[in-house]
Amino acid sequence: MSNASSGLGPHVGVILAGGQSTRMGGTEKAMLPLGGKPMLARVIDRLKPQVDRLLLSANGDPQRFSALGVPVERDQIGEGPLAGLLAGMRWSEKNMPEAKFIVSVAADTPFFPPDLVERLSEGCGRDENTVALAASSAGTHPVFGLWPVKLADGLQKYLNSGAHPKVLAFADRFMRLNVPFDDIILPNGEAVDPFFNVNTPEEARTAEAIVAALEGRGAAVPAG
Repeated sequence: MSNASSGLGPHVGVILAGGQSTRMGGTEKAMLPLGGKPMLARVIDRLKPQVDRLLLSANGDPQRFSALGVPVERDQIGEGPLAGLLAGMRWSEKNMPEAKFIVSVAADTPFFPPDLVERLSEGCGRDENTVALAASSAGTHPVFGLWPVKLADGLQKYLNSGAHPKVLAFADRFMRLNVPFDDIILPNGEAVDPFFNVNTPEEARTAEAIVAALEGRGAAVPAG
């Protein structure tokens, strides 16, 4: 059930895939195989049921994502997560103007909660002056957020001003709520942060082990 049909939407889901994968040796980490399918495909599968439209924010040749069947939007001002958020907001204004919020997730974080959008929406109380960010025992995860589309003009001015490009620096200009999420408990009792992300080959191996454990094929997850 999408959030539109549950009374919480509509939402546009924006997958941020603009990183340069420098710690992966330049390999496109979003397309790394994970449990037999690209990690980005797993992110799409997890977010798609939670939103009404999906968008991939990525630079470079968009054809490399063509098999995934998701529209791709390039950054218009600078690079980084905030530039991706702005691209998502502008795309939403043009393609789904009835959506008052976008939801951002990272392309390298395949285990985020299946109720992420619902919980973030409830957290902000549908207030278009409030930003809701995900949190876990590891802290706040600013790339996982619910963002009012009405912030687009302000975000564009912020980026053009040369201000600090960190997501939290922008989010803290508004009312910000942190919405807590519990760890994932694997069948063997191990706890995993749902916002565990893959930046290195070692973390890719850990993610592979998590998938195997969740699918009943694995043993212990390597210590991170």
